[in-house]
Amino acid sequence: MTWTLFNARCAGSARAGRRCAGPAWEPRSTTTGLPAHCATPRDSVFVITFFLRHSPTVTQPDLQQWIPVADKDIISTTAVMLMFSNTPTVVVGLMKEQTLNCEFAVDHKSAHLTVEWHLQRKGHRSKLFSYSSHTGQSEGSGVSVKAIAKGDASLKIPLTRETSEGTYVCSVHVPPISGSHSMALQLMEPPRVSLNVNSEVSPSEGELQRVECVATDYYPLDVHMEWLKESLTPGASHMPEVLKVVTFSNHSNNPDGTYSLTAHFLLKPTPQDSGYSYTCRVSHDALQMPIRKSFTLSVTAYGKTLAIIHGLDSFVVSVYVFE
Repeated sequence: MTWTLFNARCAGSARAGRRCAGPAWEPRSTTTGLPAHCATPRDSVFVITFFLRHSPTVTQPDLQQWIPVADKDIISTTAVMLMFSNTPTVVVGLMKEQTLNCEFAVDHKSAHLTVEWHLQRKGHRSKLFSYSSHTGQSEGSGVSVKAIAKGDASLKIPLTRETSEGTYVCSVHVPPISGSHSMALQLMEPPRVSLNVNSEVSPSEGELQRVECVATDYYPLDVHMEWLKESLTPGASHMPEVLKVVTFSNHSNNPDGTYSLTAHFLLKPTPQDSGYSYTCRVSHDALQMPIRKSFTLSVTAYGKTLAIIHGLDSFVVSVYVFE
């Protein structure tokens, strides 16, 4: 019996479950094992590529087109090879262990099994691991040769670093079939935010004070910080005012690859500033919602100064009346 290879890519999500349906599944006839083109959901939790052979034989001059099937035609298919991964997209922090899942199964034995892993990063493609059952030789690290014999070619990354970010490609070749899966690894670390003042600040009128908001240990670099001023007085407008006179430091690169940034302003309060809340709001891709750190202001106002002069001897007595 002659047979033709098919390659189909199936994506599943946590909501839809493990199904191949609608736009998530688009089988395509091929003899090269290239991934089928399909709409993979952003929240995919796994991806499957499988190769089918069918009977009876169907004449198909164009391998890039669907096989013509009449209304009463019956085509039976069996799986020849399957590739599976539950890590099509990975978001992980820095200095963490991470395993990229790549499993396969075939219905026939071959003396020439080849497994390879590549990393594509910033336009450069580098080989991380290779194994050939024909020679019994392997190069690189991160994959267990014993596990390959059981159909598991998963790659273990010992500690993620900035250079770990990119697209990983697991390739399996069992003649005459070749298949591959691409897995995107993205590094994310949420910021830690702190202020250099307490939750309640009670300066004297006109006292100059530097107020800092510090975001630390975040990755990647892009972060948005702003200071907001909002009245807490009942009946007042609760629309926050974005402070314009804010100074930002340069990004600091920490030894572990994360970043830090400081946003500060100079506070010179008047009695009218009492009852206001000042909030530092920090947004970052690693956060589902911005981090907010706030303090309230209570200004101590001076009353008046009394000067007394006696003859040739003069002195000044300052009387402070607090309100």
